[in-house]
Amino acid sequence: MTTSHGAPGAAYAQAAEAAGRAPSIHNTQPWHWSVHPDRLELRTDPSRALPGTDPDGRMLTVSCGAALHHAEVALRAAGHDVDVRMLPDPADPGLLAVLTSAAGAPVTPEAMRLMQALRLRHTDRRPTVGVAVTAEQVDELREIAGQYGVHLHRLNPDQVTDLVVAVSRAEDAAAAEPAWQAETARWTGPDRPAGAGLPPEVIPDRRPETDVGERDFGTRGTLEVGGGHDKASTYVVLFGDDDDRAAWLRAGQALSAVWLHATAQGLAVLPFSQVVEIDGTRAMMRRILSQLGHAYIVLRLGAADPEHGLPGRTPRLAFDETTSVDAGD
Repeated sequence: MTTSHGAPGAAYAQAAEAAGRAPSIHNTQPWHWSVHPDRLELRTDPSRALPGTDPDGRMLTVSCGAALHHAEVALRAAGHDVDVRMLPDPADPGLLAVLTSAAGAPVTPEAMRLMQALRLRHTDRRPTVGVAVTAEQVDELREIAGQYGVHLHRLNPDQVTDLVVAVSRAEDAAAAEPAWQAETARWTGPDRPAGAGLPPEVIPDRRPETDVGERDFGTRGTLEVGGGHDKASTYVVLFGDDDDRAAWLRAGQALSAVWLHATAQGLAVLPFSQVVEIDGTRAMMRRILSQLGHAYIVLRLGAADPEHGLPGRTPRLAFDETTSVDAGD
């Protein structure tokens, strides 16, 4: 083990920069960090919200929760103990979390493993290959999610069939809603904001052959999906007892933690958020879960095709577009 010592303000800035790698719906990166000498604050950025697709801010909050966990990972990898206060001020609903830390903590192999996974993490929309995800891998991910008060359920074959129907209905609803279509076009088309959105190289060049249909972005990309069919994929649901902003924020932390551990396991991950973006399909997911909780997101887990390398990477906003630094608070 090693120990890192550094000025908290500098560590907070580095953590905010690392958090910019977190996954977010349509790669909107809807967070804003405020770096202070004694704390790091996470807020929502309403300018990158999706009011048509995500009117309740559900996926915006999940996305910010993933960024929050990324920042925690970076601080621990820099040798800091971390304390997180979530939704600390009811009078300031845009303030999602305040992080404080203390330098001098040992940097564990696990902290370094997660930091490496953070650098490698990506979304892979190509079909997986015929290598099954093991029960041990799923059990590890379930334990990780549980650390954030979130449950992870592996869908059985009948439930995957129900998921196929739910995803199809969500896609049909999106296709019939102009606001959804306009937002998708804004974040995937040629006029998408610089440093954000989904470029052609991360969107498949044709509809992949999969049991569970992927999101239709309304355009063809340049990502070669190759042959094959993801019959060996595993589908899991992150879910919980509550369906409010605090629960969504924890779900984002769990999403990041599960994704990073899956990356460290060598698994490819594809999120399906469309089934929780619509009231009707959220209700379907609740029935799939036997009314045991509220679904936050579905993940496809599997082995990536080693012959095709990594897919393209989504761009990231510049540091000063997502972060403000107060040097003398």
